[in-house]
Parts: sequence; structure tokens; C-alpha cells
Amino acid sequence: MKMNIKYIILSLFFLPQVSVFSQSDSLMHYLEIATKNNPTVMQRYNEYEAALQKVPQVGSLPDPQLDLGVYLSPMELIAGNQVADIKLMQMFPWFGVLKNATDEMSLMAKAKFETFRDAKLQVYYDVQRTWFDLYKVRQNIRISEKNVELLKTIERLTLVQYKTGSIGGNIPQPSSGKAAVASSGSSGMNVMGGGSGSTSGASSASSQSGSMGSASGSSGLAGVYQIQIELGDLENGIATLKNEEQVIVAQFNSQLNRPLTATVYVPDSLAVEPLNISYLSVNDSMFTRNPMLTMIHYEQQSLDARKRMQKQMGFPMVGLGVNYSVINKSAMSTSPMNGQDMIMPMITLTLPVYRKKYKAMQTETDFLKKASEQNYRAAANSLQTEYYEALQLYYDAGRRMKLYQNQSRLAQKTLAISIKSFSSAASGLSDILRIRQQLQDYELKEVEAVADFNKAEAWVKRLTP
Repeated sequence: MKMNIKYIILSLFFLPQVSVFSQSDSLMHYLEIATKNNPTVMQRYNEYEAALQKVPQVGSLPDPQLDLGVYLSPMELIAGNQVADIKLMQMFPWFGVLKNATDEMSLMAKAKFETFRDAKLQVYYDVQRTWFDLYKVRQNIRISEKNVELLKTIERLTLVQYKTGSIGGNIPQPSSGKAAVASSGSSGMNVMGGGSGSTSGASSASSQSGSMGSASGSSGLAGVYQIQIELGDLENGIATLKNEEQVIVAQFNSQLNRPLTATVYVPDSLAVEPLNISYLSVNDSMFTRNPMLTMIHYEQQSLDARKRMQKQMGFPMVGLGVNYSVINKSAMSTSPMNGQDMIMPMITLTLPVYRKKYKAMQTETDFLKKASEQNYRAAANSLQTEYYEALQLYYDAGRRMKLYQNQSRLAQKTLAISIKSFSSAASGLSDILRIRQQLQDYELKEVEAVADFNKAEAWVKRLTP
């Protein structure tokens, strides 16, 4: 039986990692480390081993009782002088008491094993969730650093156009018809009025050109400042994300029970695979393998065994023994049994006449059984609620992934067109910065949706192992 238990434990160590968790090779490796090193998992396993040791304790007979009495002055008898008295007694509980006590402890040990399973599954889920959070933070850092480089490129383009004076220079030109009329009108005035009109027109044009150049330079410089403001915000955000990354790495390593600063590998992209259809159909039997419900089920069975044992404890205990009297010969005795030791078989019975305590024990067990049944219902309802929450997160994250992937693709195309137009002074800087901000937001939201999708999958599998 012990070999079977060891085999079950080893299979539970490794089988769930193959059938339940298959995100990537690195995550599998970390899950194996957590299984072997996590203190909570080891605590639950040692509690299970300790519970197994209670089975032989309650299944054994009470220790036999040996009484030894020595007479300091030999007691004079008809057939000699008695010098010592030796008594050995073994008590036997009523039939079935030991068996039901063994059953109770065996079922309690199975319940402890289910708490070990639950702790292991919880550690699996916690490790995965932390790993996905670390992926999200590192991807946010990567996206922010990419946007820093993009802003620096836009800044260089802005400075080039600022120096050449082409920013803001896209002044609307008059239409051909109105331009011809204006040209002929001014020509006629010049002919009729001499050179004064021409000088005035040139002065006006020169003044307009100077003011336009000043406005162009001001808008270009303001654009550079705006870019630098956004660069400062991004760099501050990156520093905050790197601090958050250190905290998550420490949390992850603590779950693996290894140095908090150990390196944690996370890939550049996560595989997004939909859940199996069996996880998406709600039925009454889907939670039968959940360790919490199984643990409560074993507790109920152990209470049934306890009640049977308490009922049998209300019957007498039987004791069998022997009394050996050591007798020396007496010079005054003429009996043919003079000096012969005496052996006396004995039987004893306990008299459980105080029935109130036995009835109280059984009533206590009945209340514990009712409490366990209510606990089972509460746990099942809680699991179903969590399951619906996990499914809602799963579907919501899947929808957001598709949305933000499409939005990011469109924003990238729009930004590329805007930057190309900006380099030829045909597009405004504010539009580029706005589109860049949209692209960054969509990319960050897409990463968050991927992390949420994988966490939702791990949550569903945690509830329905």
C-alpha cells in the first residue's frame, strides 16, 4: 500500500504539469522547481505523511498492563508463604472499534493529501500568474523604449525642419482664377499710379513673409519642447516599470524558494491557444476532481466512521489476563500443595453505565457532519462563481486581443504615412504625436490582453484540474 501511495504522489508531481500546464519550456521548468522547493507544498506533504502515521496508532490494541507486587514479609497461607504477585492484563475494545478508528484516520489522511494537491495546484497558478505579470511588465518596457526611439526620430526630423524653416510653411495658396485677377489688378494700378504701388506691395509682402517665418519658427520650437515633454514622461514610466519588474522577480523567486535576485527568463511572445471544449461546458461533475471538494468528501466519510466507532465504544471492553502468585514452602504446612505457585486466569469487563457522554459524542459528530455538508455546498458555489469569473476574463481577454491587434496594425500604418508626410512638411506634428500615443496605448493594451488571456486559462485549469 505504501508503494502505491508513493507512486500516486510521484504521478501527481509530474502528470498535471504535462496535461494542465503547457505554456512553454521555461515555464514548465519553473513549475518543476516550485513543486520540489515551494515551502507551502512541502509543508502540506509533510502534514499528509504525519497523518498517515496516525493510522497504526489508532488501529493497535491498548498496551497490556503488568502489575508486580512483592511482599516485604511473606504472607502466610495454608499451602505456603506468598512472597510475590504478578498480574498481566490485556484489554480488547468491542468488535469493530479498531477497524472504524483505522478507517477514520485513513480518510483523514486522504483529506490531508487533497490539501497537499490543492496547495500544489495553487502554487502552479501563482507561479504562472506572476510569470505572466512579469511578461507584461517587460513587454511594456520594450514598447516604451521603442517609443522613446520613435520620439527621438521625430525630434530629429522636427529639428531639421525647424532649422530649414519648413515647419508651419504649408500656407494655403490662392486659386488660379483669383490669383490672375489680383495680378492684373495690381499690374494696372502700377501702370496708372507709377512705382509707388509697387513699392507698397513689396513692403507688405516682405512684412507678411517675416511674420510667417517667425510663426513657423515658434511652432517648430514648441513642437520640439512637446516631444521632450513626452520623452521625459516615457523615461519616467520606464524607470517605474523597471522597479516593478524587480519586485515581481523577487516575488516569483520566493515562490520557487530560491534567491530573490535570480534571473527569470520570459520569452518575447506568448503562445495563445484556446481552451479545450471540455473546460468551457459547465456541469455538475466538472468539479469532482477539485481537491477542496474531494477533501470535504473524505472528511464526511471520516465522520461516518467516527460515529460508528463512538457507537461501539458504548459497549463493554473485555480484558483477558493471568495472575501468577509466587509461593514458598512453609515448614508448618503439611498440605500436598505446599510451596506450589498459583496461576489464575482472569477476565474483566468495563461497564459503560454513564451513557450521557457517549450520546454527546455521537450528537457532536452529527453536528460536525451537517457543518461539513454546508461547507461542501459553500465550496461548490464558490468554485462555480470563480469559474464564471474566469470564463468572463477568458472571453473578454480574447475579444480585446483581436481588437487591439487590429487597432495597432491600423495605427502603425497611419503613423508611417504621417511620418512620411511630415518629412515633406505636409503633415502636422501634433497629429503624429497623437497617433503615436494611440499606437502605444493599443500595444500596451494588447500585451495586457495576452497576459489576461493566459492567466484566465490557468485560472480555469486551477478550478477544474
